Amino acid sequence: MSSPSPFRSEAARSRYLAAYDGWSQQWPGPADTRLVQTSYGATFVRGSGPADAPPLVLLPGAGATSLMWAPNVPALAVHHRVWAVDSIADHGRSEPSRPVSTARDFVTWLDELTTVLAPGRSFGLAGVSYGAWIAAQYALAHPERLSALALIAPAGTVMPLGLGFVLRAVSCALPSPSFTRRFMSWLASDLATKEDAASRALFEERVEQGYLALRSYKARRLVEPSVLNDEQLCALPSPTLFLVGENERIFSASAALERLRRVAPGIELELVAGAGHDVTLVQAERVNARLRALFGRK
Repeated sequence: MSSPSPFRSEAARSRYLAAYDGWSQQWPGPADTRLVQTSYGATFVRGSGPADAPPLVLLPGAGATSLMWAPNVPALAVHHRVWAVDSIADHGRSEPSRPVSTARDFVTWLDELTTVLAPGRSFGLAGVSYGAWIAAQYALAHPERLSALALIAPAGTVMPLGLGFVLRAVSCALPSPSFTRRFMSWLASDLATKEDAASRALFEERVEQGYLALRSYKARRLVEPSVLNDEQLCALPSPTLFLVGENERIFSASAALERLRRVAPGIELELVAGAGHDVTLVQAERVNARLRALFGRK
């Protein structure tokens, strides 16, 4: 096990990784899993799609893993070599060897990782929530490496985190099943209120994953996701897509769209009905179609 370990104990590590491997069995289709060495530790990735297809890198939100992209990968992997990542600073099978303390650390880590995954090639980059903030930071530092950028419900980046989200996230810090369920029911309310069996199972799985991670990992402090200034938003590479659910919880979707229309009209905007922060899950077909259109351009 890498040092320092992010887990509370060796028993917690074994318990979490056994459950993680069980969840991984539901990954759609075959996957090429590997550990990629970086100066911040070994990063776990799972690859899907044709090996020689244009590369597309997917970053998860905070508290999530590469597995969150399972509803999206089958559509995206038709014409791309998709690499879904377990963040080096979060849950999953990555093995950190030193802390990620700044946005620059994330940029360096992601550049080292993608140099291995897409050597000498431009690649598409998509992130959800905290992963979208990391993606935006990378895009500002290395726009020449990207073929297209998708920012899905980004934390920070366009708008500061809402007070309601901050207060609820703090209350969820303790590993309590009821706190985790209450927080997830609020954050992913569109998914939580669906009554079909598939949606219920997906929601319950997300609650289970979140609770077990809180039980198993040491408390950690993430790098605060900053809000980009007007000049930085304008400097994001073309094409960049900002995609958000109409019921977004962590910031005001309407205020974010209004700001982008005003200060960065070159960014493409997509508002998705019937979704909030759970947009990639509850409206997977809509999101998949939009991402395929973005990353499929020549």
